[in-house]
Amino acid sequence: MENILDKLEQLGLLRNRIILSDNKLNPRLRHEMLYPDETLDVVAPNKTLKGIISRYYTEKAYEFVISQANIDSPKTNVLSTINNFSIDKLPAQKYDTIINLNKINDIRRINKFFELVNSKLPHSGVYIGYCETLEQRYKRYLKKYPFLLNRVILLGDYVFKRIMPKIPLAKKIYFNFTGGRNRVISRAETLGRLYSCGFRVIKEETIGNVYYFAVRKTSKPAYDPQPSYGMFFPMKRTGKNGKAIRVYKFRTMYPFSEYLQPYIYEKNNLDKTGKFKNDFRVTCMGRFMRMCWLDELPMLLNLFKGELKLVGIRPLSKHFQSLYPDDLVEMRKKTKPGLVPPFYADMPRGLDEIVESEKRYLEAYQKSPLKTDFIYFWKAFKNIVFHRARSK
Repeated sequence: MENILDKLEQLGLLRNRIILSDNKLNPRLRHEMLYPDETLDVVAPNKTLKGIISRYYTEKAYEFVISQANIDSPKTNVLSTINNFSIDKLPAQKYDTIINLNKINDIRRINKFFELVNSKLPHSGVYIGYCETLEQRYKRYLKKYPFLLNRVILLGDYVFKRIMPKIPLAKKIYFNFTGGRNRVISRAETLGRLYSCGFRVIKEETIGNVYYFAVRKTSKPAYDPQPSYGMFFPMKRTGKNGKAIRVYKFRTMYPFSEYLQPYIYEKNNLDKTGKFKNDFRVTCMGRFMRMCWLDELPMLLNLFKGELKLVGIRPLSKHFQSLYPDDLVEMRKKTKPGLVPPFYADMPRGLDEIVESEKRYLEAYQKSPLKTDFIYFWKAFKNIVFHRARSK
């Protein structure tokens, strides 16, 4: 076995290999797990896996892993890598569980990495990983540095780590400088990327100041050619005659949040406004923008393009539309969505009342379009200006 691996390494087909025996951890393994700048291959008998995992995961984190994976199974693969090459060379369908000991914050192309993991797992296969989330990073900085200095550091971190990667020219400078290491990623973006790559959460837990997740492969990746990452966000919505349109808004949620609608609905359901309860996808700046209506200014482009009208039903995503009764969905297809929905005229509470509100509007609109939109516009204006109705 050693001679074969030597030959492979000489041919450049195997890099940074580490041979383990018994329960002793090769010192090189520790260095490369902490500083994995190239592909890392762990070739080890199963009895050493517990030792490897427990050295880099806390006891509670190790318990999290074994609650979701049988580490003694030959179908469980444990590795520590930030490179797509390590995943790409794994044989497809051989492992039903893949555990990565390296945090995803250091992966240069996270979605490509998750897509490769998906391609190597069978349906219902499990992937286990972890990261330091944006929220945990802020807590660490606030605790590590003294007051005022920690605010200055956080401001610099916000500009360099969160704004620069979203600006085309600055993005190149950022990734050339950092190599994609130690990137800031929120819990919402982590889950959104996983969901976009065909996974669904089976367990998640914060242990210490680290976020661990176990996800199951349920479908192929979306392979979205236009992933949502920048501040200007074209949302996929349904327009007149069921036509797919892109509604423009300023981003108020973390990147890839749109893929989490089924997850949020399953976990939190809807509040009285018909939106998701306790929606952790919305950023602090996003809440402010929604309160001031700033996020919806780009929708004027849709108005000028003729995809929306001034007053009308709210343009919905496919998932949200699936919550509506079929007869209302058919009624919605007959008219354009609008910038000012009937919600702000009627102020319904809960999904059932929202459905009734839209039905009343659509029935009235079919009989008298101009009169109906005129009445609903001024009702909405009154509620927005005098009763402070807002999008949450």
